[in-house]
Formats: sequence, C-alpha cells, structure tokens
Amino acid sequence: MPIIGASPWFRSNACSTVRVVSQLSLFSADARPPRVSDLAGLLCGPGQIVGFGAGDQARLSIVLADPARAPALAAASAATGIRMEAVQTEGGATALRSAFRCDLVGLARAWTRGSVKTVPPGWQLDGPALRLWALATGRPDERGGYLLSLDPHAPETHLALVAAATRVGIPPARVGRGPALRISGTRRVQRLVELVGPVPPRADTALWPRYWGRNAS
Repeated sequence: MPIIGASPWFRSNACSTVRVVSQLSLFSADARPPRVSDLAGLLCGPGQIVGFGAGDQARLSIVLADPARAPALAAASAATGIRMEAVQTEGGATALRSAFRCDLVGLARAWTRGSVKTVPPGWQLDGPALRLWALATGRPDERGGYLLSLDPHAPETHLALVAAATRVGIPPARVGRGPALRISGTRRVQRLVELVGPVPPRADTALWPRYWGRNAS
C-alpha cells in the first residue's frame, strides 16, 4: 500500500506495470494550475461573495486583519484569473475586492444559500484552496501549531470546515477565540506544509506553515 505523501512508485506484475500516484500529489498546491474555484480558500475564512442583479454576476471580497497580506493575496488571486484591488472599508480596515464578474457566479452559487454563506456538501479541501486560506489568515501559534482563521459571522460553516480539513489529512481542533482551526502535531503540520507548497512571492515567511523549523521548499 502506498504511503500518503510518498513519491509516485511503480508496481509490476506479469501483465503490466502500474504507476501508483500518491494522494498528496492529487491535492497539493502544485498539482495543477490555479483556477477560480481555489478562491474558496478565502471563503473558508472571513471572505464574502455576493451576487448582483439577476444573479449573472458576483463579487468576492475579504477584510484583512493584517494589511501587509494584501499584495501577496492579490497576486495569488490574479493567478486564478480574478483581479482583486485593495480598498478601505468604512471602518478603516483594508479589504481586497473584485469587480462584479460573471466568472464568479459558480463560486457564489456553491457557497451561498440565499444571503447566507455555507460550505458546499462534501466539499473537497485541497492544497490550492488551503494556500489561499493560509495567505489570507494563517499564522503559527506559540505551541508549534498553525492557525487558520474562520469567519466569526458564519459559525454554521465551522464544523463543515473541520470535516473538510479532516478528509484531506489535517484533522484540526477548533479554537474558540478567534475563531480558528488549529493544526498541530508533527505529521499533521508536515502534511499541511506539503499541501500548501512553498512560501508565495511577497508573503511573510514567518507566517507560512513550517515544520522542524523549515518552510516548504
């Protein structure tokens, strides 16, 4: 049986040679090019998506607790084909916001029920979405774990995100203050590091997931 996270390997028999691809290679951030659905990672945190008019356009936005995250997050969003610009909210916070776009409608339909944000049933969390979630809200804690912030205004999404993280191999604890998911333990943090990939350009290295004192490379 292949080990999760191991390199692809080959099994031979008298008839054929079968290449077995590891589970990690299917879900890691480097497994495929960026796409719009990766922006679900922002909705795992405090991101919001709203429709417009007849529902043929939608806008994605996220308020950032740390304005310094904006350049790296905007670049990662642009890589999916969605441009997001930094704006100031009425309360003086920094937010990233897209224009109303027809190519965000699918994401809006999947992640909302009426005006309420919801996690799609059975949603598969993967490395690209985790990468954006970490870029937007992730941070190490003082005990060797890693925190991914949840949306305090959408508590009904929290348990579904716990389940999604568990399915991808990083079963978390839920932290009430924040709120956030906490990934801890050497094997789980290592799995997280492998899923999100190297530190993105313009991101703060100190905030990126790491294990054994090293970032992904």
